[in-house]
Amino acid sequence: MFFSLDGIDGTGKSTQVRLLAETLRGRGFTVTTCVDPGGTELGARLREILLHGRQTDMSLRAECLLFMTSRAEVVSRVIAPALERGEIVLSDRYLLANIVYQGHAGGLNPDEVRTLGEFATAGIHPDLTVVLDLPAEIARQRRTGLADRVESRGVDYFERVRTGFLVEAARTPQRFRVVNASPSIEIVHAAIATIVDQRLRAG
Repeated sequence: MFFSLDGIDGTGKSTQVRLLAETLRGRGFTVTTCVDPGGTELGARLREILLHGRQTDMSLRAECLLFMTSRAEVVSRVIAPALERGEIVLSDRYLLANIVYQGHAGGLNPDEVRTLGEFATAGIHPDLTVVLDLPAEIARQRRTGLADRVESRGVDYFERVRTGFLVEAARTPQRFRVVNASPSIEIVHAAIATIVDQRLRAG
């Protein structure tokens, strides 16, 4: 089964993916985790360009296509093989992020980004996506270290990102769950673990 965690930068996705993987492994599941963009040698190089190449000026369409290229590679080399082996896959971001970041917030047509994503992912979608929700200003305050190329965009941009996530979650509620990321790490983890357990029990 395939789960992804998403949300604006600063909501704690990476921490929650790690904790969820530990919990599921403790219950006897074989779990593969990946990060998007990244997760492969090519993906790591593209991640460096996309997030840390501060001197790299690129159009929004080029940015979107580079994200899709990384995703196509991680699907082919990591996600699809793990699913074929019967493992649980946890991804730190997935296609929804591009629909929201370059689509809803950036100005590209979200449906065009979605269509492009169908090709990049070979039609492989998470069984469930957990969206961690937090106001943009609070999320910004939570971030540590230097902001990457995307994180450097203003609060107004990230409020549009947040709205985009909520719009998409409401559009197909059977595929999304929104979790308030304001409480402690432990409380948020417990909420996510409960949601995932319910989905696993449902089969």
